[in-house]
This record gives sequence, structure tokens and C-alpha cells, in this order.
Amino acid sequence: MGPMRAACRFAHELDTRDLLERAARVQVDLYGSLALTGMGHATDRAVLLGLAGNEPSTIDPSAIDATVAAIRRERRMKLAGKRELEFDEARDLLFHRDIMFPPGAKTQHPNGLRLTAYDAAGRTVDQCTFFSVGGGFIVEDGTDAQTAAKGEKQVPHPFHSAAELLATAHENGLTIAELMMANECALLGGNDEATPAEQVSAGIDRIWATMSECIDRGVATEGILPGGLNVRRRAHRLAERLREKEAAGKKGDPLAPLDWLTVYAMAVNEENAAGGRVVTAPTNGAAGVVPAVARYYEHFIEGADRDGLRRFFLTSAAIGILYKENASISGAEVGCQGEVGVACSMAAGGLAAALGGTNGQIEHAAEIGMEHNLGMTCDPIGGLVQIPCIERNAMGAAKAVHATRIAMNETEEHKVSLDQVIRTMYLTGLDMQSRYKETSLAGLALNVIEC
Repeated sequence: MGPMRAACRFAHELDTRDLLERAARVQVDLYGSLALTGMGHATDRAVLLGLAGNEPSTIDPSAIDATVAAIRRERRMKLAGKRELEFDEARDLLFHRDIMFPPGAKTQHPNGLRLTAYDAAGRTVDQCTFFSVGGGFIVEDGTDAQTAAKGEKQVPHPFHSAAELLATAHENGLTIAELMMANECALLGGNDEATPAEQVSAGIDRIWATMSECIDRGVATEGILPGGLNVRRRAHRLAERLREKEAAGKKGDPLAPLDWLTVYAMAVNEENAAGGRVVTAPTNGAAGVVPAVARYYEHFIEGADRDGLRRFFLTSAAIGILYKENASISGAEVGCQGEVGVACSMAAGGLAAALGGTNGQIEHAAEIGMEHNLGMTCDPIGGLVQIPCIERNAMGAAKAVHATRIAMNETEEHKVSLDQVIRTMYLTGLDMQSRYKETSLAGLALNVIEC
């Protein structure tokens, strides 16, 4: 998602700056993890789609294969959807697997790409270096975060740590979800048709609808996932078996809801592995955890309602912000603890909120969710988001539910705070060898034969 957004932004900025007509060729250089696992993560396809002017949130998933196939067949594309030029992948899309960072870049992040536009004489028209920092977020090299933040709208309840979040909520007599709603409303503003609160609620409902559609597509679809590992989709078969048991009246298993939780999480990540539309939560590789836990709440918790789901997502977002600001959600930077671990933490806190938990219980659930994912590596076989990623999302969802249950049954304060576990995760990620951070150079990726 990040590379697609970077390529799309580069192409559209050429257009807005009246440089598009001068561009005769575009070259994209990929570095670090983007180079090492780019083919398995469909980064090549994402770059083609982005240069052609497509955004992840608006592209029609059914048109992706045909669009990519046409560019490859004709070796031509319409840059930004307007300027037709030649694009030869062997020459114009380069994977620098032996170079971690773009040469001369000010930023040091292992997910870097450089886009360069040349005129007919081979002179540089424009060049930009971007970093994909997780969850579809991109940062242009040399961007000062503080300068960029100056133009942002102010929120009534700012927070930069879990302790500050809890203190601010306590001082204002708010739940975490209510605090987030107030902040989101301030960022949106109003219009003639709906109040800010109505707009935010509608936005949450759209996100949940997209997640639900993804679960349903994943459950309904059978077949082999692309990429060469010949991994079979399993969500459909698991769901069929569970339905057969239910139809036969076999309802004595009290853990059956956890089987459905597994189905939901795997369905989403099988869709992700197949190139379908998912919601980054917090990343595509960990996109199954949050929707699986939300569907678990909706289907298996007595009294579940739309307000509970909105509390779930608002609270999950607050927890995600803490990780984004104070650590990382990039597997290439801190390993899978920053992806599935963060998703587990977000979902655990969100579920506690949906169940009516206190702010303290929410913080505790989120802390437990991460504490037992610390040190988790990112070592996808073949660079594909399939093994162990799909099952790992199911395990992350189950851990989230368990973390919530522990927190909701506690009455005393806990020893480890969410802030402490976030800091620990980040430092653990920095200590982790780069081979274990989305490079497919160690772990399962090295010790399991691709077949």
C-alpha cells in the first residue's frame, strides 16, 4: 500500500507542477525490505498501479489484474492516468537487494524507494525518495515531522502516551472512546448535512462495512493463493466444517466461537495474500486481527450493538496512535511484534471498551496484548504474506480475546504499564537482527524449503 501511494503521489505531483509532459521515462529503485520481499509483497504491482494514478482506497480490486497485465504486455502506461510513456520493468523497476537505504537519503528506514522522472534526453525532470513506514503511511525523505504537524488542526484532548491519555480522560470525565470522538470531531469540522459526530460515526461504519465485506469474501472464496507456494485457502473449508457441526446440533463445544474467530482472521489475510481490498489495521500483514475480534464481538457477545462497535474502533485507534507515535508499526523496522503484536494490542483494548470496561481495564488489556508478542520476528517464506502470516493473524486475534478476558477480571493495578511495553517493543525491535525483520533471510524463510 505504501509504495502504491508513493508512486501515485509522485505521478500526480508531476502533473500538478506541470512536469508531466516533460517526462519521457520513469525509474523506480527499491531498497532494503522493499527490495528483498517486494516481489512476494506485490510491491512491483503496487508501483505500476500507483504510477498509473491509482490510490489503494479507490481502485477497483477487480480491475487490478487487467491493469497490471496490460502495462506488462504493452510495456507502456499512462503516467498519472494521462501521459502515455514506455515502461520496461527490467529497466525501470529495480530491486537493490544488497543496499539497505537509498544512497544519500537523510532518513534511515529499511523500506525505501526512489522515483525519478527523465526527459527524452535523459535529464532528470524530478526525483523523490519515500519511505513506507507501515500501515500504508509514507514519509518523504527529509520531511520534518514537527514542521508538517504545524499545519494540522488542534484537538481538544491531545495525548502522546498512555499515561497522558488516561490522565486526560480522567480529568474530563471521559472514556477513551469519548475522548477520541471529541478529537475526531475537531479534526473533521461540520457541514450542512451532518454534524461532526455523525460524520465520524458514518466513517467508522464504512470502515467496518469494508472489513465485514472482506471477511465475507474470504470465507466464500476457495482456491490456491498466488505467489508460487501453492498455499490453499482454508477459511472457506473451516467455515463449512463449523456450519456442518452446527447443523448437526453439535453445540457442546464452548470454544467454538474461537474457531470462528480463526476463520474471520484467516479469511481477511487470505484476501490480503490474494491482492484483495483490506483495511490496514495497523498494517496489511496484520489486517485480520482487528476485524476478526470485531466480528467475534458482534456475533458472540450478548447485547453487542453498533455503539459497542464504534467504541471498539475509536479505542483501537487511540491505542494504534500510541504505537505509531512512540514505537513503530513496520515489520521491516521492528519485526512482526510491530504488526500482529500491535494489532493484538489494539483489538484487546477495543474489545474491552466494547464490553464496557473501564479506561484502566482497556489500558491493561492493550498492555497484555503486546506483552506476549514481544520479540516476534517477521520471516515470511518466499517473501509472501502467507506463511506464517495468515495463521499468525488467527493467533493474534485469539490472544487479543484472552488478553481482554484477563484484564476484565482483574480488580487490582498491574505492574507493567502500556507505555513501558510499547517502549520495550521498540527497543527489542531495534536490537533484532535485520535478517528477522521482513527480509526473508532467516527464520522460517530460511529453514523451510519453498515448494
